[in-house]
Amino acid sequence: MNWKTELAARKVLVADGGWGTEFAKLGLPPGEAPERWTLDRPSEVRGVAAAYVRAGVDIVLTNTFGGTRLKLEKSGLGARVAEINRRAVELSREAAGTQAMVFASIGPTGEFMAPLGALSEGEVIAAFKEQIASLALAAPDGLVLETFTDLGEIRAALRAAREVSALPVAACMTFDKAASGGYATIMGVTPEQAAESLTAAGADLVGTNCGAGIATMVEVVCRLRAAAGVPLWAKPNAGLPRLVAGHTVFDETPAAMAKRVPELIAAGARVVGGCCGTTPDHIAAIARAARRAAPHAG
Repeated sequence: MNWKTELAARKVLVADGGWGTEFAKLGLPPGEAPERWTLDRPSEVRGVAAAYVRAGVDIVLTNTFGGTRLKLEKSGLGARVAEINRRAVELSREAAGTQAMVFASIGPTGEFMAPLGALSEGEVIAAFKEQIASLALAAPDGLVLETFTDLGEIRAALRAAREVSALPVAACMTFDKAASGGYATIMGVTPEQAAESLTAAGADLVGTNCGAGIATMVEVVCRLRAAAGVPLWAKPNAGLPRLVAGHTVFDETPAAMAKRVPELIAAGARVVGGCCGTTPDHIAAIARAARRAAPHAG
């Protein structure tokens, strides 16, 4: 399947929801690398993907958000980069069948690049190249760089993707409301700066994920649209997390999120889904709302 062909036909594509919060429900201990489950509990990993496919998505992701060697080494999995990334794509593909495309998830390394940290740009690019080359062996339909806050790091990941694969790439950053009233990542990158830079660097889609809830993301997408020359990807959290009796709770219901989907699409989003706290029920509601709003997408 080709994302451009599907988007041209449907006008709006639906992506999946949260993975980490679903794993937590299944018993993933705090601090344990979700990527370990790809090897040790593949049926649960496949099951999360399958639940989103049943919810009606066009795009399902993979359990590879922390799949660089730099992240996996912290959990003693550094020697299994290729195995973890390849197998994770296979599991999502098994769940998707012919019903959905598979975009492989790639998150930040968790380390600062120089001059703020010790890692050089070359070391970061090498880490992403290793992961992406492993993902590409299993032939996903695309890649999504998600939850980045450092423009230099996401550009390094995008460069790595271009050097080792021909896969389409969605490049997404996480924005929050700044004290000034505007929006920026925690590293100070504005939506306009991100959209302009990532479009120029060759991203096929540009977008935002995580952060606050869908109402905030509508505003961020408006800002991205003003500077991006490519389709926009948006996956909001189910609101801001709260800690209740030792458990993380997200308050936005499927109905509340679905109600704002037409606004998100009117703002310019052409791929819509959910991030932390969103469940298959959230995504099913979002999918229904997106299908109704798609004919009116400009």
